[in-house]
Amino acid sequence: MESLVGPVLASSGALVGVIVAVLIVLFVIFVFLSAAIRVVTEYERSVFFRLGHVRPDAKGPGVIFRFPIVDRLVKVTLRVEVVDIPPQAVITKDNVTIQVDAVVYFQVVDPVQAVLGVDNFRFASQRIAMTSLRSIIGRHELDNLLAHREDVNNELRTVIAASTQHWGVEVRQVELRDITLPPQLLRAMARQAEAERERRAKVIAATGELEASQELSEAAAKLYESPGAMQLRALQTLAEVASEHNSTLVFPIPIELLTGFIGKGHAAGDSIPPVAVVPPLPPRPPAPVGQSGPPGGAVARGGWGESAPSSADELWGAQEPPPPPS
Repeated sequence: MESLVGPVLASSGALVGVIVAVLIVLFVIFVFLSAAIRVVTEYERSVFFRLGHVRPDAKGPGVIFRFPIVDRLVKVTLRVEVVDIPPQAVITKDNVTIQVDAVVYFQVVDPVQAVLGVDNFRFASQRIAMTSLRSIIGRHELDNLLAHREDVNNELRTVIAASTQHWGVEVRQVELRDITLPPQLLRAMARQAEAERERRAKVIAATGELEASQELSEAAAKLYESPGAMQLRALQTLAEVASEHNSTLVFPIPIELLTGFIGKGHAAGDSIPPVAVVPPLPPRPPAPVGQSGPPGGAVARGGWGESAPSSADELWGAQEPPPPPS
């Protein structure tokens, strides 16, 4: 029995050793493969360095095999990235201090150059955008900056792209996000806008009055050509006023309505009777000195105390009365 147990134990110990060795080999293979195999997604590219030397082309997407310790991979994303530019205190061309912030959209088009050309292309792109923003805003006046923001955005994009193209980074878009003005300038601009609106309102009102006066002039000319139209218009106005259930109506009668009656009177030979014009009495002569009046308290004829004449002969005397008007 003892002779049989010894070989069995020896064979089982050898089997355990083989299993342990196999497990160790599998573990080493797994570690090697996990270090040697890299998966690059569709929106990424890998810059391949072997013994410190860069390969001319970026690798990916897909599975990439590398030798550990010998090869090194640097992943670069090709998606459009967004960089916020913090608010910057900028002085415009007309010496107005404003706060401006912007946003920059850029994309890596050459992964190898983006890794070799600059230490950190994201940080470098942000700094270039900040300095370019101050420089471009300083060339424009405030009114031009507010009215032509799209032109400023295009100019910013051109300046920033000229600096980042050497790093394999392309600037897609630059947008001024907010322009903060001083409170005093905001109040002044509000007063200016209010004055401009009042001016436009007055111009519009004056233009309306001019057009209305022209239309009224044409309407008056048309009504003058047709007297019956004036009467119909007057009756229509009376009907409109009466529809309001007013207790008192003040209705002016046009003089044109009486022209027919006046014309008929002249045609029938009616005349206005003459009116005698009474001349004023002559002034009273001064009384003689020492004489206060006629005896008996009588008043001389022709004086102010004289009674009114009772007939035409007493009024005119020997003169002929004036002829009646023809």
